[in-house]
This record gives sequence, C-alpha cells and structure tokens, in this order.
Amino acid sequence: MSIVNDAKNGKITEEMKTVAASEGVDPEFVRRGIAAGRIVIPTSPYRDVKLCGIGEGLRTKVNASIGTSSDIVDVDMEIEKAKAAEREGADTLMELSTGGDFLDIRKKVVDSISLSVGSVPLYQAFIEATRKHGSIVHMTEDDLFKATEDQAKLGTNFMAIHTGINQVTLDRLKAHGRYGGLCSRGGAFMSTWMLYNEKENPLYSQFDYLVELLKEHEVVLSMGNGMRAGAVHDATDRAQIQELVINAELADKAHDQGLQVIVEGPGHVPIDMIETNVKLMKAMTNNKPFYMLGPLVTDVAPGRDHIVTAIGASLSSSVGCDFLCYVTPAEHLALPNVEDVVTGVQTSKIAAHVGDMVRLGKRDQDLAMSRARAGLKWEDMYEHALDPEYARKIRDSRAPADEESCTMCGDFCALKIVNQSYNLAK
Repeated sequence: MSIVNDAKNGKITEEMKTVAASEGVDPEFVRRGIAAGRIVIPTSPYRDVKLCGIGEGLRTKVNASIGTSSDIVDVDMEIEKAKAAEREGADTLMELSTGGDFLDIRKKVVDSISLSVGSVPLYQAFIEATRKHGSIVHMTEDDLFKATEDQAKLGTNFMAIHTGINQVTLDRLKAHGRYGGLCSRGGAFMSTWMLYNEKENPLYSQFDYLVELLKEHEVVLSMGNGMRAGAVHDATDRAQIQELVINAELADKAHDQGLQVIVEGPGHVPIDMIETNVKLMKAMTNNKPFYMLGPLVTDVAPGRDHIVTAIGASLSSSVGCDFLCYVTPAEHLALPNVEDVVTGVQTSKIAAHVGDMVRLGKRDQDLAMSRARAGLKWEDMYEHALDPEYARKIRDSRAPADEESCTMCGDFCALKIVNQSYNLAK
C-alpha cells in the first residue's frame, strides 16, 4: 500500500503526523493534500530520513545539489558538501555525480546525511554507455531502467526523470529554435539518443513500467524539465510548454496509480514571466507540488547567480512555488565547493522565507525582529535572525563603544534617541 493509497483511503500515517507537527498544520490537512496530489512526503524503505513535506499550504522547501564532474572526482569533498548543506538547513539534497563510481559515491553521500536524497538516473545510464561503448547513443533501454532501480535500492527518495521529452517536444524545439541552446544535461542526452536511434523516449513510451518500478521502491517521481530555458530570452517557449503539457498528463496518470509526483519548472525566467509560469504550472498539473529550478532572472551575473536566483525564487515562492532548487555562486563557471554550497543554501533559505511571508502569510518572525530592534534587544535580535551566529559575528567584529547601539550609528542611534524621549511600542 503506497502513501497515496493510504491517504485516498482516509488513513493518516505516522509520516503525515510528523510532517503536520513540523509544519503546524492538522494531519488531516496533510492527508487530504497527499490524496489530491498536492503534497508529497519523500520516504524510503531502505533508510530512515528526516521527513519533509512538499506542497500546497506547507513551508517552501529548499534543495541543495552536489556531485562530482568528469574533471573533479573528490568523494570526500562531496560528503563534506552534503553535510554542509544539511547543517545550513537544506530540506533535501540531490546527488548529481557525472564522474567516478556512481553507486559508490551515492551510497557514501546517502549514508552521511539524514536528508531525503534525489538523483537523475539517466546520467548514470548515458555516461556508463559512453564508457563502455564510446557514445551516449549506444545506451539501451534496459541500461536506463537498471540504473533507475540500482539507485532506488540505495535509498534514493526522489528522482528527476525526463518523461516529457518525446518526438512532439523535439519537433517544437527544432521548429522554434533557441537563443541559449539546450541547457539541461538530461534533455541533451535524451534528445540526442532519440534523434540518432530514431526511437521514442523509453521514459515516455514505457511510462507504466517506470511507475511500477518507482512504486516498488517508494520513490517520488520528479518530472524532469529537459526543455527548460537556459536563457531568459527562451523562457516560456513552445518546447517548454509542450513538455509541460506531457508531464501534466503523465503526472495525473502516475498519481492515479498511487505514485507521489512532483513537477519541475523552468530555469531562466525574466521577472515579469515568473508569476505566469508558476500559475500555468499549477493550473495544468492540478496543483501538483512545483519544483522550480532557480529561477535565474538575468543572464549577466556569473559569480553572483545565487543572488540572481534569490530574486526569482522569492517571487516564485510568493505566488505558489513549493520547492526551490538552490543556485550557487559557481553556477555557469565551475563545480561548486563547500563554501559555494553553504552560500547557496543560505541564500535560498532567505528567498524561501521571503516567499512564505506572502504565500503562507507568516510574518511573526519578522514582527518579533522588528520589536527587538526597536527595543535594542540584541540577544532577541540574534534569536530571531535566520543566521544568528553570522549576525553576532559581524557585530562583534566591529564592537561599539556603547553596547546598546552598534557602530553603524554610534552615539546617534535613531532608535536610542527616540526611546529616551517617548514610547512608540505597539
């Protein structure tokens, strides 16, 4: 019995109770959300995980992505990055290695943390085909499903699987063209394989088999966004929308069969198109949990793309996006290091909080901070800060002569002056 079927049958499971308690909502609210496909809880029969609810009416979640590349294979660093992401408050982790021993790396990463871990099994299948046969085009359909099952057995909780790339999608892509090319590695792998072999995408043509495989291992299906825009000028184009149409239909089909489903969204989106994209995604997928990759709202800030993403992510969350994939400062430039991961998580956590102030109407923490500031209560300010240690470190590094104020204003602190004259407290 899957958690979806339990929910449809009116059963409130322990997972639902745990998520409800952490979110401050009624367990029945979580059950109804799962039954309707609006909420998912990644779990696994192979490992205990820190349970995390993703979806409508819940706190916006943040994913951190790590993984080796063909240039840098340092397993110890990936484990350190995974631990840093969990320590900084990431809600989930995606392990996306493309270099080294895939299963060994993923097992070590999974064993090092308690977060739900996601993957893209398609990477393993295509890269192993290249190692064995010299090209990605020689991957077999069996290779693809075997990689999926192997990774599921390691305790992978959710998988990005590119179900929406089919011949119609590719026709739209070729007919319309792209300013920024095809930035999705999964999209590039699968479309090249399809064109060379003159075959349909097996993740689409054998979708029922895929669903049964994922259900057997209790893996959440995250419907990959292989046609996402890699440039703001390509946002919301025909190929992206065609893929969304297919993924929306397949998402309903998977949920009807008892599988938990997330739908992934576009990557580079100008700020005036974000609300349109989120609402379109939600409307077309019957309000399935929406996983936004970024979004990046401009293409001209390499080295600071975590800031670019925070702008887009805040707005995305505020209008209904449920799940944010962080972006690090190294995006478009290099494989992230531990410091990049920490910065990426911290920045996206701020964006998620900003979005939830609107999405959930949760502003109590901000109100508490405002009152603490007005009263110059520094310990209270640290308590209400998203990163108390960092806030304390900055103030202590430039300690004021008067402990009640700070070195920004010194003797001429506006709050202190007013507090000595009259009381504005509400």
